[in-house]
Amino acid sequence: MESNSKAFSWSGRALSWLLAAFLFVSASMKFVRPPGFEEGIAHIGWAASKATGIGVLEFACTVLYVIPRTAVLGAILLTGYLGGATATHVRVDDDVLVQPLLGVIAWLGLWLRDPRLRNVLPLS
Repeated sequence: MESNSKAFSWSGRALSWLLAAFLFVSASMKFVRPPGFEEGIAHIGWAASKATGIGVLEFACTVLYVIPRTAVLGAILLTGYLGGATATHVRVDDDVLVQPLLGVIAWLGLWLRDPRLRNVLPLS
């Protein structure tokens, strides 16, 4: 069981850090605003002036998620953030596979890396 726990923990860390890397890049794009960014954000119905605030929120939720003591709070906040992103994309009739999938990955990564969460939510 110990080796299983170690494998779970490392798998969870890997998933969590891959997710965090993706979200940190996503947040940074809201600060950097590469070419085409303003058209993209306008397409989903947001003013470019809101991008910095959205980026700060995304960055803060992700930081909370990667810190072990605040990871559950971070996952809860990321769930809300990604739910809003999903709703935004549904509203403009875009594809909505990525945002819910990121939420599932967030919770799976946390479940794998935190034995306390596995005890609360035993999936096996």
